[in-house]
Amino acid sequence: MHAIPQRLHAWGLALARPREPEALPARFDRRRVYVLPTRFGLFYAVLLLAMLLGALNYNNNPALLLGLLLAGAGLASLVATQLQLTGLSIVALEAEPVPAGDDLVLRIHAKAQDGRARRGLQVQLEPGAAGTSTDHAILRLLQGNGEADLRIPTSQRGWLDLPRLRVWSIRPLGLARAWAYVWPQAPLLVYPRPESDGPPLPLGSGDRVQSRLHPSGDDVHHLRSYRRGDSRRAIAWKPSARRDTLLVREYEEPLGADVVLDWHATGQAPVENRISRLARWVDEAERDGRRYRLALPNQPSLGPDHGPVHRHACLRALALMPHG
Repeated sequence: MHAIPQRLHAWGLALARPREPEALPARFDRRRVYVLPTRFGLFYAVLLLAMLLGALNYNNNPALLLGLLLAGAGLASLVATQLQLTGLSIVALEAEPVPAGDDLVLRIHAKAQDGRARRGLQVQLEPGAAGTSTDHAILRLLQGNGEADLRIPTSQRGWLDLPRLRVWSIRPLGLARAWAYVWPQAPLLVYPRPESDGPPLPLGSGDRVQSRLHPSGDDVHHLRSYRRGDSRRAIAWKPSARRDTLLVREYEEPLGADVVLDWHATGQAPVENRISRLARWVDEAERDGRRYRLALPNQPSLGPDHGPVHRHACLRALALMPHG
């Protein structure tokens, strides 16, 4: 039963513009905007037809005049709905990479130069596209510029090719639906999913040596006030008694400055598990403020360095590794 609607939908997409991915900006002209009546519009048309037939049958001129006025309002609504999209441009897309399995937030930037008020614009991924949701986002324009945030589910690392985006509206009366497609030629990057649990971050090596505060370190660094969750073993009871408040010892643990995250140090686990482990180590090293170097097979080493740019370079390299 569902095969025929799916075939009709696929046939309609094959004929709709654009027929292949396109570079942005993409402008909606009248040839790219499609208009069809909504269910309420079909009901309105049937009711209007019955009213006109009754008026003609009984030769009721006021009813005939009312029917013609309502028909004119319906036709004007079709034109007004199309004008909600005509002249609109999708100028740019952007999205911060996320780990596989999380929703990627796609920000869509739109622009309209004619200054006309446009209301009720919504954007969504083409319904029925593989791996996509039916969520939609409201596109609001202010002084000709607007943006919308659309959540896209992700399932695996690497490049995510966007399907068509559909921008649509049923304003002003809800009698018709106008829509247009944009098919951006802009794949999005999805990071590998970090391992939830596993071996600790490898110890660093090198001339530069740092230290970090750690409850299990060797040397007492200083005393601080007690915080919920602190171990009772770390409480300094004598200083606490003298100051009449709980104090906790914090220790200093020496660490090498440069951490080497080597592919061969991840053991003989499956490829995806090894990538997830390296992704977790990258996040841990970045969180601890450590300098780290990523060594992958058949690729030049990245680093040693730290910071958002270096983290992105490492996770990008992991995301684009061949699938095992």
